[in-house]
Amino acid sequence: MKTNFGSGEIPSLFWLSITPINSVKNNRFIFFFAALFLFVSISFSGCKKKVGEEVDALEKLDLSYASGFTISKGENFWKVEVTQPWTGADRIFSYLVLEENAEKPAGNFDAIIQLPVEKVILTSTTHIPHLDMLDGTEKLIGFPNLNLISSEKTWEQIDAGKIEDLGSGPSANTEMVIDLDPDWIMISTTGDNLKYLDLLEQAKIPAVINGEYVEQHPLGRAEWIKFTGVLLGKYEEAVVAFDKVEKDYLEAEKLSDSIIDSLRPTVLSGVLYQDIWYAPGSESWGANILENAGGNYIFSDQKGTGSAQLNYEFVLENALEADFWIGSADFPDLKTMGDSEPRYKAFKAYQSGNVFSYTQKRGRAGGLEYFELGYMRPDLILKDLIKILHPALLPDYELYFYQQLNETK
Repeated sequence: MKTNFGSGEIPSLFWLSITPINSVKNNRFIFFFAALFLFVSISFSGCKKKVGEEVDALEKLDLSYASGFTISKGENFWKVEVTQPWTGADRIFSYLVLEENAEKPAGNFDAIIQLPVEKVILTSTTHIPHLDMLDGTEKLIGFPNLNLISSEKTWEQIDAGKIEDLGSGPSANTEMVIDLDPDWIMISTTGDNLKYLDLLEQAKIPAVINGEYVEQHPLGRAEWIKFTGVLLGKYEEAVVAFDKVEKDYLEAEKLSDSIIDSLRPTVLSGVLYQDIWYAPGSESWGANILENAGGNYIFSDQKGTGSAQLNYEFVLENALEADFWIGSADFPDLKTMGDSEPRYKAFKAYQSGNVFSYTQKRGRAGGLEYFELGYMRPDLILKDLIKILHPALLPDYELYFYQQLNETK
């Protein structure tokens, strides 16, 4: 797999921590290494007293929504722990970030990063907005498959020849990463294979795991910008950036709080693949945003944070009269959608033209901005959905990610 969804399923509502299948085009997430460092114990007998003293002195910083990592501040250093690197993980990964000229405290860590940081490598488009929002775009020196990137700031760096295209093969990428010698590389992974990260460890290149996709609260994924902020030496800037997103999200959410159940339109989501309808579980990231937007999700009884696998007959029985169809892959128009699968034409939402896809904005090479910016800007997704489902609540707002599919393009 090569995505940061991590559960081997198909995208439906809004890209739900699930892996797009090959037949659904434009897989936006890069899974550069399916690997993780072996966990190393943080204590050893010769330094027990010193470790204890330093741990006691750490100040653990509060996180409002994210549950997959922790940040602690020491004297001239930061300790970051990733507690949920992938779904079902039973390991904790510990990273040390040293301020300039600081001495390393006692203990063992999976990676040690020395500030200031000048050169970084990312492996998922979802991490690109972190650099953009923290004025760190110029620090990016390598990325696998540049054509997936939508960020114009990043493309300016690409045009200037400052970012290497690392390709898509993990073996080739490892050699290129070692040659580039970054201050750190950020990896989104499911932890299937350790050997590539072992090579990076041997080359003394710090590799950090970003597990944002495990978060199911919409603002939880966005809060991972604080993780990146520590690694860049820009924690305070990350707090400011996140606070703005949080404020906008909560203000939008309040708009739909008063909507009574009878006025919540019914919403279908998902697509067919080899006679299986993949739809978001009711506890998933995307389903949570839909609820916050005042939607009545047809498959709210399908528990889980990944995607439910349903047969067509079940979907037809339950969703035939759904008012809206949101998250219908990336078809350009209704005709193409219907031609690809004639059974789609049976649904009321298709017949009435109430089908919306996340395809409005593309990068210059065709990458969908939704798959890059969406994790970091759930406030925009929420506003889009409110505008679709309850347009009177946002009369002057224009859709950002989503667009209504026309009969023909």
